Amino acid sequence: MTLEVRDLACGYGGRRVVEGFSMRVGAGDVHCLLGPNGVGKTTLFKTVLGLLPRLAGSVLLDGREVDGLSAREFARAVAYVPQAHTPPFAFNVRDVVVMGRLAHLGPFAAPGRADYEAADDALAQLGIGRLADRVYTELSGGERQMALIARAVAQSPRFLMMDEPTANLDFGNQAEVLGAAKRLAAGGMGVVMTTHVPDHLFQCEAEGTLMLRDGRYVKGGADAVLTPENLRDAYGIEVMVLDASWRGRGVRFCRPVVV
Repeated sequence: MTLEVRDLACGYGGRRVVEGFSMRVGAGDVHCLLGPNGVGKTTLFKTVLGLLPRLAGSVLLDGREVDGLSAREFARAVAYVPQAHTPPFAFNVRDVVVMGRLAHLGPFAAPGRADYEAADDALAQLGIGRLADRVYTELSGGERQMALIARAVAQSPRFLMMDEPTANLDFGNQAEVLGAAKRLAAGGMGVVMTTHVPDHLFQCEAEGTLMLRDGRYVKGGADAVLTPENLRDAYGIEVMVLDASWRGRGVRFCRPVVV
């Protein structure tokens, strides 16, 4: 299955924030959308998900326009992890994760044994089964983010869309979330995520789209996208792209020039 965006324009109240955007993501791909604040990453994300109306262009699943899909059909193929989420009640983590099964339930149906097994499988797949009986609102930020990813995985989607999944997380929890994205892609899921951190393209071995302030896009693999020139055009600062070695592996990373 493929998730494809063609010549998309999106914005608010008829004002176009993003225009002419295209992207194609297949099974096992990781695609990062990055760029400065205010360039339209979250607006684009919400438009692809159908949370905002498109101003132009199309979104297709396996060549089929998503306009022809019901909300339930779309949710069975594409799951969404928001930047932050606080439920109104103090559910335990297993109950939060099982909410991801809604797309597979009939009207007025309650989750059954198979749904709770899917929730437990998702928690185990992400290595957080120990959290199943914890109160969701009492988790740390990193634990809560992993629980939201587990909820999306329990949805059994073909594609996972994550909006700034490492925002406000500490260094270790950022690595946990990025590792989860890589493992899910290795299992055949297509992953799309927005990020403020250019290094995430290197860390996830991802394809990427760098959204520039003037409305242009730079697309491709990390080495092609993350050049000093492209990063200067996007962020308005000088950025070094450096090479290092760790345990016999070549490692690349970005560092801003602080003056």
